[in-house]
Amino acid sequence: MQLANRIRAFRKLKGLTQHELAAETGISLAILGTIERGNRKVTPRELSKIAGVLAISIEELQGQ
Repeated sequence: MQLANRIRAFRKLKGLTQHELAAETGISLAILGTIERGNRKVTPRELSKIAGVLAISIEELQGQ
């Protein structure tokens, strides 16, 4: 759940909507929504795409 909250917080900090982040990562809006709500585990590939679009490291996104 912490990762889900961090993804949402960084997305908002960068001024992106869920729709924009979904479009830029190639992850469907529905899947991104379930990830941000903590209802779905994010795959390493999805995590890498999200971190890349948000211009932060995977470690920072995970709070490490």
